[in-house]
Amino acid sequence: MYKFKLYLYMSGETPPSVAGAYNLRVLLDKELKGQYSLEVINVLDNPQRAEENNILATPTLVKASPPPEKRVIGDLSDKERVLTALGLTAEKESREVDQ
Repeated sequence: MYKFKLYLYMSGETPPSVAGAYNLRVLLDKELKGQYSLEVINVLDNPQRAEENNILATPTLVKASPPPEKRVIGDLSDKERVLTALGLTAEKESREVDQ
């Protein structure tokens, strides 16, 4: 079972969207080292799911667990912004101490 459950809501499979998803996975692989699951949801193919989860803009990254839920909306290229917004900087520091 994964410690972090993440969802990435995107609009289509444009080159910037695909590159953003790839870069996010690289960041998560480095920082969370296999402790996460990431589901990518294309809101053009699945608008009902986006509506059910109150996704109003893309890209939106949602950390569903562990609680509390956190969201990053918009540009995901700033690594520190993404980690901080998801509440993962303290987790990262804790993991480094435990190793």
